[in-house]
Amino acid sequence: MTVPKLKTGIDAFDLISEGGLPIGRTTLLAGSSGSAKTLFAAQFLAMGILKFNHKGVFVTFEEQVEDIRNDLKGFGWDIDQWESEGMWTFIDASPKEEDVITIGEFDLSAFRIRLERAVTKNQAQRVVIDSIGSIFTHFPEHNIIRQEMSKVTMSLRRVKATAIITTERTEEYGAISRYGVEEFLADNVMILRNVLCQERRRRTIEILKFRGSNHVKGETPFTISPKKGVVIVPISSLTLTQSASMKRITSGNPALDDMCGGGFFKGSIVLVSGATGTGKTLLASNFMKGAKEKNERCLLLAFEESKEQIFRNAKGWGQDLEQLEAEGLLKVISIYPEVQSLEDHLINIQDLVEQYQPQRLAIDSISALTRNPTDKGFQEFVAALTNYLKHQAITTLFTATTNMLPGRASITESDFATITDTIILLRYAELAGEMQRSVTVLKMRGSRHDAAIRRILIDGQGMQIGAPITGISSQISH
Repeated sequence: MTVPKLKTGIDAFDLISEGGLPIGRTTLLAGSSGSAKTLFAAQFLAMGILKFNHKGVFVTFEEQVEDIRNDLKGFGWDIDQWESEGMWTFIDASPKEEDVITIGEFDLSAFRIRLERAVTKNQAQRVVIDSIGSIFTHFPEHNIIRQEMSKVTMSLRRVKATAIITTERTEEYGAISRYGVEEFLADNVMILRNVLCQERRRRTIEILKFRGSNHVKGETPFTISPKKGVVIVPISSLTLTQSASMKRITSGNPALDDMCGGGFFKGSIVLVSGATGTGKTLLASNFMKGAKEKNERCLLLAFEESKEQIFRNAKGWGQDLEQLEAEGLLKVISIYPEVQSLEDHLINIQDLVEQYQPQRLAIDSISALTRNPTDKGFQEFVAALTNYLKHQAITTLFTATTNMLPGRASITESDFATITDTIILLRYAELAGEMQRSVTVLKMRGSRHDAAIRRILIDGQGMQIGAPITGISSQISH
């Protein structure tokens, strides 16, 4: 039998936990310094108030109450207001300036009485205890700590509160908790990590144990948004439930439309791969321009060029993207990939999509995002982003830069190949002592397409696609 769960209101967490935290039970939340334990716990109370009208009790053993109030205001949570309305109650057990000398035996009986009274009086469904590490300094013997904290968890169960207790750990992949006993006090254990990887921090959450209940196994990345708090990226909960449209949309280049059997499928993922100078950004510009005839909105995310550079280059191809922006049909965001983590980029893209509601999206280039993260981190980002865009039915064009001029496959392509619907290769080919540009449609899922390698010419009118090139046989594999 599965234990019923209480939705936390932290959206993606309720997905990976398959419904939230087990009702009426205590969950230990362990993490190193800076792993967002206090924020996650406070968000559990805040979302309870905002989304479910649940009252909460926050016990602080370390931070001062005023500091917590001020820190949480930054996320738009008005703790003062909630306190005045009886929705949020603090129990202040934090250290004070006066020195405290413990004489004789020390126990938590007074605290338990105070906690039970606060929960009962306020009819609180949610409790946070942050953090229990400081209690351990009062107990030289670990068996006494375990006895006292067991009594606290029994008190929480008696008042039927769903609780989070935070605790510290000294290393990301070592013992669960600092003192090695905390994990035995709770029914459930979760771990927050903040791992330094290639000079960047990567945050993850792992549900280690939910007694009597199912949950997603393994680590799930998350980030901290200044407006939303903890935002989890539910990689392991992605679903293949998106619809598949038969409607075609133009690529912005009629000849390329013909090569693709009539244009791109609406809501599909298109990858344009090529070495520098082969015309990737030009095809992205065509894709933006192609939206004008249907009065569609386009979003262009540029990770290598500024908006002014993009507009100038487009004019050289006979395209006025500036006018498209003035008409409200185009929004260009230029940003260096290094200024944010991949999780932050993902959340920002989702926010932009929700605000602007584009029908088309171009990312130029996705390869730039591979400069910092690990291969695994990039794969997770790609999977989450494409899954999100497909569910939004947004036709998306990614450009990817190959490392070699002839066009060998890059890590970007290998991560993308199986999840894209269309792959277009732009390559250089040496013919009769001259370097020629070429284009071929390598893959067009669900449709016939022209598999020929065709010569292309880039001039003041854009990309001109010509006749098939004959006499070469190994352009792709070189």
